[in-house]
Parts: sequence; C-alpha cells; structure tokens
Amino acid sequence: MSDGGSAGGDDDFSDNEVASYNSEVDIVDEEQVENEGETINKRGIKKVSEEDRITSKFMTKYERARILGTRALQISKNAPLMVDPGEESDPYRLAEMELSEKKIPFIVRRYLPDGSYEDWKVNELYVE
Repeated sequence: MSDGGSAGGDDDFSDNEVASYNSEVDIVDEEQVENEGETINKRGIKKVSEEDRITSKFMTKYERARILGTRALQISKNAPLMVDPGEESDPYRLAEMELSEKKIPFIVRRYLPDGSYEDWKVNELYVE
C-alpha cells in the first residue's frame, strides 16, 4: 500500500501500520493508553502532554461519527452499557445516549503535522 510517489522503504511497514499512521484520528481504549506509559512509542512518535495540547476542545463531526459507529458496533456485540437503556434497543441510539452523557470510554488520538499526537478523552471534548 504505497503512495507511488514516495521513496523506497515503505515495504518495511505492514498495511495496518501504514493505514493507522496515515489516519488523522484514532479511537483508542483508555486501558490501551494507560498501559503505554511512555511518551515515545515504538515508532518514535512523541505524545504531547495534556498541558501542551494545541488542538481544539471541540469534537469534529468526523470524530463524532467514528466514535458513535465504533461504540454502536461494540454495543451490538453485547458490550456492557454505560447508561440505563430504558426502552431503547437500537445500538446507535444507545451510543448517542452515552455520548450525550459523556460516558463513552474512548480516547481520541489526534496526529499533528510534526508527527506527534495528542490524546483527548471523549468526556473532555465538547459535542455540538
């Protein structure tokens, strides 16, 4: 999975690694981030500290769509709910309920142009 215009060396990465590196936003489970502990991961990408974040506190429509879709998929596969479902049974509507109550246990990873990244918990972001 090469761009065609880049110099050699792309063969060192698997398709999954290249796809995840090129994506602008990743959704990460909180448990996965807690286990990393290091500020520099295995690919040499540096994590920006919470005090030095430069991106907006607002969730983009793309992040919202990815979060709701991922959470709805988890709910459809019998993941535990973080809210009282009441009479609702639609996984997407349940995911929307969780997002409105800021109970989705995800972290949004935003990659920056310099190769570093910022992690934002969903409950820290403002949703329109």
